[in-house]
Amino acid sequence: MKTVRLGIVGMGNMGRFHADYLLQHKVNRCALTAASDAFPANLENYKQLKTFASSEELIRSGTVDAVLIATPHFLHTSIGIDALQQGLHVLVEKPISVHKADCERLIAAHQKPGQVFGAMFQQRTEPKYRRLKKLIDAGELGEIVRVNWIITDWYRTEAYYASGGWRATWKGEGGGVLLNQCPHNLDLLCWFLGRPARVRGFCQLGRYHAIEVEDNVTAYLEYPNGATGVFITSTGEAPGTNRLEITGELGKVVLENNQLTFTRNESSMIEFSRTSQTGFARPEASTLDLPIEAGGGHHSGIVQNFVDAVLDGAPLLAPAAEGINSVELANAVLYSSLTGQTVELPLDSAAYEKKLNALIAGSKFEKKVVKTGGEDFSKSFNR
Repeated sequence: MKTVRLGIVGMGNMGRFHADYLLQHKVNRCALTAASDAFPANLENYKQLKTFASSEELIRSGTVDAVLIATPHFLHTSIGIDALQQGLHVLVEKPISVHKADCERLIAAHQKPGQVFGAMFQQRTEPKYRRLKKLIDAGELGEIVRVNWIITDWYRTEAYYASGGWRATWKGEGGGVLLNQCPHNLDLLCWFLGRPARVRGFCQLGRYHAIEVEDNVTAYLEYPNGATGVFITSTGEAPGTNRLEITGELGKVVLENNQLTFTRNESSMIEFSRTSQTGFARPEASTLDLPIEAGGGHHSGIVQNFVDAVLDGAPLLAPAAEGINSVELANAVLYSSLTGQTVELPLDSAAYEKKLNALIAGSKFEKKVVKTGGEDFSKSFNR
């Protein structure tokens, strides 16, 4: 195989976005050959492709080597399992599933040797996040003691939520800001620092919008080594803030306004405290702005890496198996809030699935869908 024949499942906003750059040949050795959608109108502008009314038809058509799944969240699991079982390579949009139990089912279906299974976590290609990851992995912060991420610039209007019947409902999306806007942020947290040991979440349901799911969240995180963290997010706050601060014994790094600043201690703050002979002394420190390369952060970068993995065996930047981490963390924060208790990780996936199914069964929420004009929703990328 010299070229990967790719099909897109789901031609809503994200599917069309992916199709546009793929048809402009921005991914080498990749040919977009097919698309499927349950709504014929979504396929009208793609007559140059083989089009199908269902994912099952596309997957069995013989016209593709791989699929990119860009459907509403709950469909990721069933479509992904079907494609994997049919021997296709699979790239799935975030989140890979709505809840941990479905993640486990999806990941378990990936069994064929050489079959590539990736997730669309394009922020892992962002130079600022890659630079921060390198800093942490190199031990330049020493032992991590605290992380704070205030990510409240995910502002959304009522028109956004009214634009789709599945949006911001337990049945259609399985959650709100944690499942839709924040999978990338939660993925990055886990990528940088690993999984917390326990969480306590405080989620306000429909505080700012006429929705039944969470649109305002504060979560406390505690890690196995005793490090603590706070994660704050909202879709109702303007102008909002995006500030990530990670502190270790050797200093702290702050990422805000696309500026990465490292304040480095000349010695470990813990060791300095133990050995200092005076009560108000503190380690000498210096501050420097870390350079960030240009470019990156594009969905096409993940697709290019996926294609390279299929054709050359290149390591994936975002293996789908790691997609369970952000889903589990989102589920745990919401479950903690719903039950009013601290949740230990790993999360009991069956218990959470039961709770979510009860929310779906008990929902009396009626949503009015209002069609909106075309908008450049790509402006919301790369938070």
